[in-house]
Amino acid sequence: MQDNDNRPVTIITGRVWERKGGDSLGVHVMLVAPDDDTAVRSALEALAREGYVEAELDKIGDMDGVPDDEPHLSAYEGAVSGEISIVTFEEPF
Repeated sequence: MQDNDNRPVTIITGRVWERKGGDSLGVHVMLVAPDDDTAVRSALEALAREGYVEAELDKIGDMDGVPDDEPHLSAYEGAVSGEISIVTFEEPF
């Protein structure tokens, strides 16, 4: 049994920028972590590895269940398997 099997999937919401002064994208980061501090640090590191130069994280919490729709369903499954999953989307103006 993996440690991830005992921990809920954490979701972090916010915004990211691919370049300074550019338009932002909404972001949902899903991962399994032992605590909120580790989750935030891991999320920021993953976003930087993906090339985002700036991130503003707004909310953090545990998922109540498995999402019904893609791309969040695949992101959730990735998080359960130990990945840090990033979903970006265009924010409404």
